[in-house]
This record gives sequence, structure tokens and C-alpha cells, in this order.
Amino acid sequence: GNLEDYEETVKKAKEAWKVWADIPAPKRGEIVRQIGDALRQKINVLGSLVSLEMGKIFVEGVGEVQEYVDVCDYAVGLSRMIGGPILPSERPGHALIEQWNPVGLVGVITAFNFPVAVYGWNSAIAMICGNACLWKGAPTTSLVSVAVTKIIAKVLEDNKLPGAICSLVCGGADIGTAMARDERMDLLSFTGSTKVGKQVALMVQERFGRSLLELGGNNAIIVFEDADLNLVIPSALFAAVGTAGQRCTTARRLFLHESIHDEVVAKLAKAYAQVRIGDPWDSDTLYGPLHTKEAVKMFLDAVEQAKQQGGSVVCGGKVINRPGNYVEPTIVTGLPHNAPIVHTETFAPILYVLKFKDEEEVFAWNNEVKQGLSSSIFTKDLGRIFRWLGPKGSDCGIVNVNIPTSGAEIGGAFGGEKHTGGGRESGSDSWKLYMRRSTCTINYSKDLPLAQGIKFQ
Repeated sequence: GNLEDYEETVKKAKEAWKVWADIPAPKRGEIVRQIGDALRQKINVLGSLVSLEMGKIFVEGVGEVQEYVDVCDYAVGLSRMIGGPILPSERPGHALIEQWNPVGLVGVITAFNFPVAVYGWNSAIAMICGNACLWKGAPTTSLVSVAVTKIIAKVLEDNKLPGAICSLVCGGADIGTAMARDERMDLLSFTGSTKVGKQVALMVQERFGRSLLELGGNNAIIVFEDADLNLVIPSALFAAVGTAGQRCTTARRLFLHESIHDEVVAKLAKAYAQVRIGDPWDSDTLYGPLHTKEAVKMFLDAVEQAKQQGGSVVCGGKVINRPGNYVEPTIVTGLPHNAPIVHTETFAPILYVLKFKDEEEVFAWNNEVKQGLSSSIFTKDLGRIFRWLGPKGSDCGIVNVNIPTSGAEIGGAFGGEKHTGGGRESGSDSWKLYMRRSTCTINYSKDLPLAQGIKFQ
């Protein structure tokens, strides 16, 4: 799409919002339920398209569509529950209430790595809140964006509603910039790199707009000496190698207590050797290609930097000689916790394994990177678990115990702190980001008492 297409689409979406905002929230929930059902019916073909265009294995592609289905189910229940409290007024004969209304038009810019799920988190919640959506998916996954939009549009139109309630503009940075600068975008939800997210945030803030940012992650798993290694090995493997290391929640740093370091590295290297690499559509495949040629170059550059900074490649580190953007899943040991490459998020399957001595030290190392998305510890020590969850523990938005950094559930708010952007999507009270709050005072008496007991006579 070009900027003329964008202009036409925004106008249609704004008009469609006028229709959508008048529909009661539970009725909006019913439409979202139908969208979930329509996605269920197409789950395998849509998952297959995700696999084809993005490169993730088929089961992950299907799982991503399932996330959209699940968040639709979540949103249906939410459509009968959202609302504000009635607050005690200090003035006799007065009522004090909180009213929540839709913001209007929600712009959603999503990344290549989750071309269905991230839009689903935003659109399902935004829709039951009474908003229209304008989506710009990644330019490299535009077939998925078109397919999802067509499924949604059919449901809307079958219900005699304008398809433009959920609009789509495919395009590049010109469309993204237009959305960020456009005062008609009442909320802009952006998922992508921290670098681009910073530019988006500044453009939106310049017009006093609202933004919801889901940016980078440099996530750590910490393994203490009392950890159950039967949980640790598959967790570290899945978190580091899943989606070929292209999740924002991918584990990039693995901190091992010095007493178990060598044992875990040996077991993990053995597990890496068993990862089945191949065609993402093959049911036996666990690990597919990177998304682009640029990603392969970034991978090679990062491995080279890790070596130059004193790291040893235990396994992987090379491009695989086969068609497609395949690289070997890689483990690097021997680097200091603050090596520049360790503090750099490379969107590729490279795991930096680092030694630590004590809890206080490693908690600080977890928090010293600029991002604050996801984090995990493996331990059986109850006191340590609650210290990890507490004010001097992990500074991330997602804080796990005895499970990996990736694989967040839709029922909890998803997002992170610091350079991760501070946004929250999906569950908990993240619906509030898609609405505006009014504090309303109603005088049902015949007097006019002032607050704080002020007399104005």
C-alpha cells in the first residue's frame, strides 16, 4: 500500500468506528467469539502459511493462530466484565463513578516473528473495548496479514458490520511513520526493535499521542546448584532454540552456578546435537531457518564478535550448507557477564553461558542489561524464589521460576520494562490501555456543596 491507500483506509476505519462504538460491549464480544471460531476453522492452513512465509516450524505456526483463538475466548468473557468502580463521594447527594470509553482507532504495527498472535492480542482486546483497528504487519509477512484480515472482514460483513472495523495497510517504513505521526491514531501499539521503537515513541509523544511499546529482550535463565537439571536442559533448549532464536522472549544468557557449570554445558551440548533441523513443514523438524539473509549475517557477525571478546564456541557457530537461511544453533562459553556482545540482543539462536558464584551477584547481572522483558530461575529454595520475585529480584515484566523465559500465557499481561518499552498486552488489566478513563461526578441533590468543605459565599 502507498500513502494514498493509507489515507483512504484511515477515513474508512474512522467511519466504521462510529458504528462499532454504538454496539454494546457484550455484543462486540459475540463478534469476537465468531472471529475466534473462524480462525479455528482455518487454523491448519493459516498455520501452514505462517510457516511458509515466516519460516517457523508448522506446529509453532499453528500454535500462534491458537493464541489468537485463545485471546478471542478471553476477550469474550472480558466483554461482560470491563468497567469502573462507584467511589464514595465526600459530598452528600453526589455519586462519584469511573467511566471507561474506547479511545477510538488503534493502530497496530507488528513484527515478522509473530505475524498472527501479536495482532490477535491487540485486536481482540481493542475490539471488545469498542475500538476500530488499523494493522500494519511486517512487509515480509504480508500474505499472513492479508489472510487474517480477510477472515476477520468476512465475520464482520456477515454480521452486517463494516469490514473496515479491522483495516489493513501493507507497506514499509513510510506507512509506519505516517501512523506514528497521525493524530487520528488514538493509540499506536508497536512491536519491533528497540531502535525503531524509540523513533516511534518520539513521533507519537511529539503529538501527545498514546503508544504501547513491545520492544527487545535480552533474557536470562539462572540455574542454581539445587536446580532440577531434568527441567533445566529442555527448558534452556526450548527457550534458546525455539523459533530459531527469533522470539523477543528467547533465552540469550544462561547463568550457571560454578559448581554445575561444566555438567550442564555438556548435557546441553548433547541435547543441541539432537535438534532435528529441516523443512519447517516436516512434522519431524524442531528447528527451521532464520527469516532473512540479513539475519544470517547478523548471526555470523555476533559469533565472530563473541570469539574476539574471549568466548569459546562449544557447538554451532556456522551457516548450514543447504537451501534457505539455515544456521547452526550455537552455544558460547567463557565470556564475562558484561562483555559487549552479551549485552547485545542478536535475533538469532546464540546462547551465552556464563558462570556465577552467588545469588546477589547473579540477580544484579540479570538486571544490568538495558532490556527488561523475561527472566527465569531454577531453584528449590523457597526464600530465594520470593527474593527473585521481590523488589531486589528480577526487574523484568515476566519473572519465572522453574520454567523457561519463553512461552507466556495469554491470561497474564505480556510486556517488559526499560528498553523493552513498558507496554502490556493480552491479559490481566491490559484492556485499560485501549480505553480512556473519565472520573464522573453526578449531583442528584438540590444543594451545591463543594469538595474539601470549601465555602464559597
